[in-house]
Amino acid sequence: MEHIIEKSLETAQSYEEYKALVLELMKQGKSTGPVQNESRANFTKINNQRMKRLDKQTRLSEEAVSMTEKVDKDFTWLVLTESWCGDAAQTLPVINKFSEVSDKIDLKVVLRDENDDLMSQFLTDGNKSIPKLIVIENESKKVVSSWGPRSEKATRMIQEYKQKHGKVDDKIKKDLQVWYNKDKGKQIEKEMISLLSLIIEG
Repeated sequence: MEHIIEKSLETAQSYEEYKALVLELMKQGKSTGPVQNESRANFTKINNQRMKRLDKQTRLSEEAVSMTEKVDKDFTWLVLTESWCGDAAQTLPVINKFSEVSDKIDLKVVLRDENDDLMSQFLTDGNKSIPKLIVIENESKKVVSSWGPRSEKATRMIQEYKQKHGKVDDKIKKDLQVWYNKDKGKQIEKEMISLLSLIIEG
């Protein structure tokens, strides 16, 4: 596992570098990943706008800031993603706010389809679901926690819809984005606070 993570970290980008990549691909009418089509290019454009909006609007609560400031070891928060992923665009800006509070948290981003060995270690129900946050303690190089691809509430929405309709279609994807917009990152923040609590106690 350690050598897989080290290999992925060699090509990891900062959040700002990742956003610059998404912007450039958007201008070219492209997306990340080996599969290029109109749908993924359109989602890349939408997600660029989502991230810009959330970067401006997201404010962490006092509880979130206080918890983040208690981190006293160096960690890398490594996120697997792709530019066309709607869940990632709603999640990454919130995760980034935590890394901005503490110099003990170094947020890095890698692309799923370029890091298959790493993604295969963090499957969700056998699927390569993203975004996936992997928390690595820098000194020991150990994975101490992981999170994703969605918050518990968002996951429940998808599961209940799939049970009722048999599949995940465009309607639930749109409903999920509406929920994200109303929630304004608060559920993700809540779960990041819980994750930080475990890290600090550990």
